[in-house]
Amino acid sequence: GYTCRTAENAAQARDMMAAQSCDLVLCDINMPGESGLDFIRFVLKTYPDTAAIMVSAIGDPHLADSMLELGVYDYIIKPMDRNGILISVANAFRRRELEIANRSYRRNLEHMVDERTESLRHSMSKLENAMNGIVRAIAHTVETRDPYTAGHQRRVADLAAAIAQEVGFTHDQVEAVRVAAIIHDLGKISVPAEILSKPSRLTANEFNLIKEHPQVGYDIVKDIEFPWDVSTMIHQHHEKLNGSGYPLGVSGNDILPESRVLTVADVVEAMASHRPYRPGLGVDVALEEIDKNKGQLYDPEMAQACIALFSSRRFSFD
Repeated sequence: GYTCRTAENAAQARDMMAAQSCDLVLCDINMPGESGLDFIRFVLKTYPDTAAIMVSAIGDPHLADSMLELGVYDYIIKPMDRNGILISVANAFRRRELEIANRSYRRNLEHMVDERTESLRHSMSKLENAMNGIVRAIAHTVETRDPYTAGHQRRVADLAAAIAQEVGFTHDQVEAVRVAAIIHDLGKISVPAEILSKPSRLTANEFNLIKEHPQVGYDIVKDIEFPWDVSTMIHQHHEKLNGSGYPLGVSGNDILPESRVLTVADVVEAMASHRPYRPGLGVDVALEEIDKNKGQLYDPEMAQACIALFSSRRFSFD
């Protein structure tokens, strides 16, 4: 379903892209003449809207990591599986669309600030509306791929904001928590839909793929200039107080207070709600979990505030 062009070497590929750019490049590492690595560096610098996937018979994890750090979306080992290629390409296009939208948003923001200095208050109001619109659009994008958890991010955001208010966060901190919570599962856009909606227990490999979503979400939003450290909150929303979480394994005060709020809200909503592989366990079971493990997995202040909100009936899910 894609229109494809092939080149025998990097020189020919450069000429082809100069004549007509492309949305995605799949490139081998070892090629005659210029190496695939040098060619991809050129592509990513010269054509920032072009996504790249490396293909190689070299199963070197250090090389794969360096490729991903360079900006390559995926690193595929030969021999290539057709379905694997199609999934990788589809994910690359989705990530590319988000990153193009993010860059466009930043350019528009800079232009707006330059032109409207004299009416700063009006501009800031428009900026807030634009940011909220983008946040909602990103959240909607994730949830359309995972209909079983549609509304999860919004409900987590409602609970996280309530907890943040309960523990005395400033208005600015509460808004930061709310925005981060609305898009905290953005990284799931890189997970195949069939895994997200699988009606049975995940395999170890499938769960490892799911566990990458905080890192992917962080990578997507880290360059967006939010007024708060939203990217770190997304990065840390599965971290635990004792260091047993993922993907960083950080603990204690190395976890942002806002992230600790988000973790508690995420656990409670996820346990209380229906999932493809189990019915909802209910709020009472979820509250028992955070009460039992507060101080070990969950911040005790955030956990107690969450329990108090439900116990006093000052909060409930829709």
